[in-house]
Amino acid sequence: MIEIRKLYKNFGDVKVLKGIDSDIEKGDKIVIIGPSGSGKSTFLRCLNRLDEPTSGSIKIDGKEILDPNCDINKVRESMGMVFQHFNLFPHLSVRQNVTLAPVQLKKMTQAEADDKAEELIKRVGLADKLDEYPNMLSGGQKQRVAIARALAMDPEIMLFDEPTSALDPEMIGEVLEVMQELALAGMTMVLVTHEMGFARNVGSRIFFMDDGLIAEEGPPEQVFDQPQNPRTIEFLSKVLHK
Repeated sequence: MIEIRKLYKNFGDVKVLKGIDSDIEKGDKIVIIGPSGSGKSTFLRCLNRLDEPTSGSIKIDGKEILDPNCDINKVRESMGMVFQHFNLFPHLSVRQNVTLAPVQLKKMTQAEADDKAEELIKRVGLADKLDEYPNMLSGGQKQRVAIARALAMDPEIMLFDEPTSALDPEMIGEVLEVMQELALAGMTMVLVTHEMGFARNVGSRIFFMDDGLIAEEGPPEQVFDQPQNPRTIEFLSKVLHK
């Protein structure tokens, strides 16, 4: 579904991604772990060109999205993105946040989008919050609205950039629960997270990133229980408190 070849990203003189090669299949749950500054979020943001790669190739369903003629906004319609800091529109209600994109992009009529919003907000457990504004919600609730908003476009792929790192510990579970349900429903997901238990339970493959490269990848039981790369071993020994 996504084919990544020789992906490089520099910010000025700083080389952040140093030639990533990978394939992501339909239905994969790719969980990206690794130390801060290893390029995890940049890699994720290159997949929908929120960060413009310096060089390389990214094909989605066989189509090169780094081609200058590629309509990246069209591509983004099929890739939902959930950010660390929710990025909800503060002046719009929960319902309006969810319906805005499908209506503006003429994917749905307002009535269809309203129905869809109600269904999605119920799915993330916030049916009673439809007409409230973001400032009336907890962090966990805002992030669940952000997930519903991303789902409103019926994406084929969901990207999550550290979706729980701005949350209080007791709110993390409620967001991970929604993500786990999406995973069980077969959604193709690529997510950057520090939640190792979640990575182990939900990931079909783990990418351990270090210094701009995927240093190790494999199923969770392999990466967590029998890591091969010395950097993976060192990182996991710190985060798993063994």
